[in-house]
Amino acid sequence: MTYQVLARKWRPRQFSEVVGQKHVLQALIHALDNNRLHHAYLFSGTRGVGKTTLGRIFAKSLNCEQGVSASPCGKCTSCLEVDEGRFVDLLEVDAASRTKVDETRELLENVQYAPTRGRFKVYLIDEVHMLTTHSFNALLKTLEEPPPHVKFILATTDPQKLPVTILSRCLKFNLKTIEVDKICGHMQFVLGQENIPTEPEALKLIARSATGSMRDALSLLDQAIAHGNGRVMDADVRDMLGTIERTEIYAIIEALLENDPEKLLKQVQLLAESGSVYANVLAELVSVLHTLAVAQAVPGVLEEDQARIIALAEKLTAEDVQLYYQIALLGQKDLPLVMDPRAGLEMILLRMYAFRPQDNGSDERPAKKLTPAIEKPIAKRESASPAAAIKQQINKSSPVPTIPPAVQKASEAASDITWDNIVAQLPVSGIARQVVANSILVSKEGNLVKLKLSPSNANMVGESVLQRLQQALSQFYAETIKIQLIEATLEEETPAIKAEKQQQNELQEAVVTISEDPNIKSIEEVFNTKLDTNSVRLVKP
Repeated sequence: MTYQVLARKWRPRQFSEVVGQKHVLQALIHALDNNRLHHAYLFSGTRGVGKTTLGRIFAKSLNCEQGVSASPCGKCTSCLEVDEGRFVDLLEVDAASRTKVDETRELLENVQYAPTRGRFKVYLIDEVHMLTTHSFNALLKTLEEPPPHVKFILATTDPQKLPVTILSRCLKFNLKTIEVDKICGHMQFVLGQENIPTEPEALKLIARSATGSMRDALSLLDQAIAHGNGRVMDADVRDMLGTIERTEIYAIIEALLENDPEKLLKQVQLLAESGSVYANVLAELVSVLHTLAVAQAVPGVLEEDQARIIALAEKLTAEDVQLYYQIALLGQKDLPLVMDPRAGLEMILLRMYAFRPQDNGSDERPAKKLTPAIEKPIAKRESASPAAAIKQQINKSSPVPTIPPAVQKASEAASDITWDNIVAQLPVSGIARQVVANSILVSKEGNLVKLKLSPSNANMVGESVLQRLQQALSQFYAETIKIQLIEATLEEETPAIKAEKQQQNELQEAVVTISEDPNIKSIEEVFNTKLDTNSVRLVKP
């Protein structure tokens, strides 16, 4: 019998078998059970998270001979034909291979005719964003008002490429990447059914490498079974994926703790001798540093290597972990640019060694006879931050315990513009810059910063944007900052609005200055013309 890959063999055939996507499943199940069916659905998300699978289960639920429900019988002719991919009223189309407008029109010619076998004729269009503009236009009217017996299910990995006219005619569901624990649990179930021995750590390695895709995880699992000759063992999976033991990463961090660059380079030598992939070493280092940060904040959530992680977390300061994480993260972008990846990894680790912050109250780092930059004692962490510099300046201006009224008023005036100054100094760009520039600082209580955002800007804050803002504010305040977002209508002026007003005022002043310039007036008289004030632009030095 021909072998069937795990991703196909264990494709879910009921909503109850789908891993994750609870927010989508709940809406579809309620719609089917209460007969509140829309004519067009759009499933978006990265590859391998269940878009096409949900479309097929939905088509089966609509056409089950036992009736429309969220629990199709799976035994009737319609259900069996859908599972086997030969149900005549389920038309699966790969938009990537049918981009021409004539092909789209040909597809829609039979929409008006009743289903041949089932209750509904279902059009499942995969990678719909690949259609051309003319194809979208041909689909538009039919998608808006299809016959009662027709349902459209669109799937895409890039919903931003879809025209707004298409999006507005569909119920939209964004499928999330699947969590590592859920992927591990499903693979454990599959291997149990297949009677294949495994080790839990091996499944975690596969799940992490799948980056949220169940299909990728099962494909890697197939490869691991072949690589391990019918077994999925930790050592075999590490060899297959090119990952390394975490003990080697712990050795790197211990070398940093000991301020021993020779030990650092020796550890890189050992990694080179074992044939490790340096990009994977850096990725594992980022993962371990994240675990250390979590251990410092909430020790009780650790699941593996608790003793080793807690021991390292106690020796490292929060500033150390954040700095190492940032350097490693930036190093992942730099590593592909170097001709020698080993040299790139060594430079990243030496950067961590060279720029480790000096803890307050601790002994100075031993002098190293390398360069003057390293021999020079590293300054206290507090004096290096903008917030500490402002605080130190205020302390200098007020050496006595009692603050004079004039200084107190100046301090209060400075505090009124503190958030604008902070926003201007934060090293962020893109969406993170837009979000923080359109926010209001509510309060800073300890290391918790509360920001108020409008609903439109709050929707732009994903996990990566939030992490970038927390890192930037942590660098400014010289402490690990957590951000709490408050979604509300903004009545105060944000830094962005103030900056826009200031720019408009400067522009208006420039227009007045130019208009009153004697040379400009002379030109206007000689050429009998007028200055076009709308053409005046500010040029920042």
